[in-house]
Amino acid sequence: MLQNSRALLYLSILIRILANPLANVFQKQLTQRSAHPVFIIFTVYVVLAVACLPYLLLSGRLELTAAVWPNMIAAAFLAVTSNALIVYALSEADLSVLGPINAYKSVVGLLLGLFLVGERPTIFGVIGMLLIVAGSYFVVDRKTNQPLAHAFVRFFSGRGIQLRCAALVLSATEAIFLKRAILVSSPETVFVLWCLFGLTMAAPWAWALFGRTIADQLAVLRRALGRFLSLALATGTMQLATLLTLRDFQVGYSLALFQLSAIVSVFLGGRYFGESNIRERLVGATVMAAGAMLIVLFGSG
Repeated sequence: MLQNSRALLYLSILIRILANPLANVFQKQLTQRSAHPVFIIFTVYVVLAVACLPYLLLSGRLELTAAVWPNMIAAAFLAVTSNALIVYALSEADLSVLGPINAYKSVVGLLLGLFLVGERPTIFGVIGMLLIVAGSYFVVDRKTNQPLAHAFVRFFSGRGIQLRCAALVLSATEAIFLKRAILVSSPETVFVLWCLFGLTMAAPWAWALFGRTIADQLAVLRRALGRFLSLALATGTMQLATLLTLRDFQVGYSLALFQLSAIVSVFLGGRYFGESNIRERLVGATVMAAGAMLIVLFGSG
């Protein structure tokens, strides 16, 4: 039984690492077909909410407690917002760049711990931050004879990078609320609530943004229905794998392992979108992922 449980955990981690960048591929492909980011997110939640109906009919109940509601409302709000920001970012920047940027989530957590709760970084935390910065050197597009500092400033002033950085802060916070919800419920219940609450929160955004232009987005949906369904499948698989991992791992350990998806993102960026400097970005993503794991696992004392 214990071996089966560990096998499920390892499988969940592997699926999460692969599903997240695959979902990003579908998101970017849809933005290239003129699908609006908010419409993409809304449609995904519609599909996932409908997919939850058989489970609700067969199980007959959810493991609901008073404590699960506020945590899931917060998690769903953060998820919808961060996912929309990610799609906006993918419409502005390369997938092979945005994937490695997620490693900065660990730096944000370390700095917040320092300034908010007085946690001092260990030597491993400092090394981890230096590795992330060093790895960024291979990810940042640099012009000939341009000082590295100028390249970093230009890089982080890009709209896509700024949106991705905002999204990573929100998604890291979401993971905390998901963990708290799992502790008082179950991954299956949390997944269903995540889908239903996500749809509830995405719907007003879609209604407010479209109005008369909804016909154009529905036309995109008809032309790219397979991509929308593939994105919903990848997103649902990724989220369920995330919840199963969070059930057995601490949030910090889970976030560290998820950084490995950055390497997959770089590969997929080159494979599906013909993005440049893939070898350098693979090196950078690997170094940044290693730095993120050092920070999360050993970074604060």
